Amino acid sequence: MNTTQETTNHTVDASGQRLGRMASQIAVLLMGKDRPDFAHNTVAPVQVTVNNASLMDIDNAKKDTKIYDRYSGYPGGRKEQTMREVIEKKGYAPLIENAVYGMLPGNKLRKQVMKNLTINE
Repeated sequence: MNTTQETTNHTVDASGQRLGRMASQIAVLLMGKDRPDFAHNTVAPVQVTVNNASLMDIDNAKKDTKIYDRYSGYPGGRKEQTMREVIEKKGYAPLIENAVYGMLPGNKLRKQVMKNLTINE
């Protein structure tokens, strides 16, 4: 493949969209699956910008029931946060990042692909 490819910029408007459906569209764009030069072993020259993240369509019930957890590796090191707590502390960007991250292939390129995602609230 030619390394001097132009970067394709995509803009996604999050207002009124559901989190999962939007995240799957973003994952396809980040992987470059919509491009004719798609290859599994390369990072596509794509930049995706998400605008109006705070205007996503999220149910109030989901904000209280959806739980994000992380584990430090130590005994008793599991921490849980509801979606509402994550929004209050960090905003809407981590929700989109986490959803897109989970929809990308779990290989060595995932971290590099996630660098091509920017989220504006």
